[in-house]
Amino acid sequence: MTDVQASQAPAAPVFVEGFCRPEARKYVLIAAILASAMGFIDGFIISLALPAMRQSLDATLIEAQWFHNAYMLTLSALILVGGAVGDRFGLARAFSAGIAAFVAASLLCAIAPDPTFMIAARALQGVGAALMIPGSLAIITRAYPREERGWAIGFWAAASSVTTALGPVVGGLALTLGGPEAWRWVFAINLPLGAVTIWIIWAKVGADPVRGGARLDWPGALLATLGLFALAWGADDGRSWRGLGHRPVAIGSAGADLPFHLG
Repeated sequence: MTDVQASQAPAAPVFVEGFCRPEARKYVLIAAILASAMGFIDGFIISLALPAMRQSLDATLIEAQWFHNAYMLTLSALILVGGAVGDRFGLARAFSAGIAAFVAASLLCAIAPDPTFMIAARALQGVGAALMIPGSLAIITRAYPREERGWAIGFWAAASSVTTALGPVVGGLALTLGGPEAWRWVFAINLPLGAVTIWIIWAKVGADPVRGGARLDWPGALLATLGLFALAWGADDGRSWRGLGHRPVAIGSAGADLPFHLG
């Protein structure tokens, strides 16, 4: 991928002449589908794998819940920042970096030896997904001109829906037939898929313009993450208590409200 930069790029992703050759657009579309499928499937299939993961890692019920919460928390808190990173540093670069982080975290999830390690790896996975998921749609907009964009986005949406629907089915069969450690392959499958996706981006994308003046709201992202963490922790930890006035729920609720006052 060449390092062609523009001093000023539009705030929203638009078609860029030279982003990729016309014959390469279908490969960019495939990369977008693979990336979004990895992010969506890993967000939902974990619910099927939780019993096996909990038994294998000797996790408590609360720890097992955080296998899912850690991913969704960082993803939801950072997804807007993830879109701004694409403007600031280049859409293809941010997209590839998100995939790389997601794949690296998937490897850590696959080899996790204990619950704490798994929770940290899932949080890192959510950070990668926050760059990867918005980039998967934006990169289609950047690659396809207006007259072809509707078809491309429709195909991406249909393919992503099919892969997301089939993922839990295939994953459920693998978990049923593969033994108590088969859940590790749910994460390991992201390694070849991510490698193919990154190769497509680097091989098929040309110009990757950036918007040098784009501002990243890191304090806002940090406050959103802390607020969501406090709310999720208060809700989860509070289940073992008997009311909304007890300490875990009260502290979590107060912490979740803090970003709104600081913002």
